[in-house]
Amino acid sequence: MSRELKTAAEAVSSDYGFSSLQETIRVILNKLSKKELTISIREKTEESIVLSAKARKRYEQMTDDFAKGKNIGSAKNVDDLFKQLQS
Repeated sequence: MSRELKTAAEAVSSDYGFSSLQETIRVILNKLSKKELTISIREKTEESIVLSAKARKRYEQMTDDFAKGKNIGSAKNVDDLFKQLQS
């Protein structure tokens, strides 16, 4: 393996949250051995957005609220919706 390939793979592995390239390989091999690994080849069409820890926490809270039916509003029609948005 070339040094450039290893360095690039380590960087991406870290971006994905793995502690090391070795951990990444171990996870992949475990999934492969259990036939739980799906491999696809596709072109990258747009850049991924990585949320900050604060934003991730906010969206997780919103998801929990939605699941509990909390902090959810409804509108009877478009006019009602606009009135709610303006207040």
